[in-house]
Amino acid sequence: MYHLRRAYKSKPGQARKVVTLDHLEAQIFRDTGQRGEFNGYFNPGNTTGEKNRVVLQWNDDMIRSIFRSENDIPYKALEIQRELVDLTEDNWLEINELLTPEKMVQ
Repeated sequence: MYHLRRAYKSKPGQARKVVTLDHLEAQIFRDTGQRGEFNGYFNPGNTTGEKNRVVLQWNDDMIRSIFRSENDIPYKALEIQRELVDLTEDNWLEINELLTPEKMVQ
């Protein structure tokens, strides 16, 4: 199992819009069976931590390339991705191995 985090540095004043769009895109992927449960969070500058930071996170049993031949990306998700490009300065994916009982050291 893996824990995945898609992080964005939004343009100033756009963090809430970015997290909303990212949430809508994740719902599309969930509704088409391409992603499980997820959650998003953001910091527009009114809390401690990195200002204009947006994160969407989820767990998955495997890491799958977006470029895989059987990947059918819904058109609406592509539209949202294009909109996110205009509202963000950077984005990256963080992937970590999720600790499960069978992986624990005895």
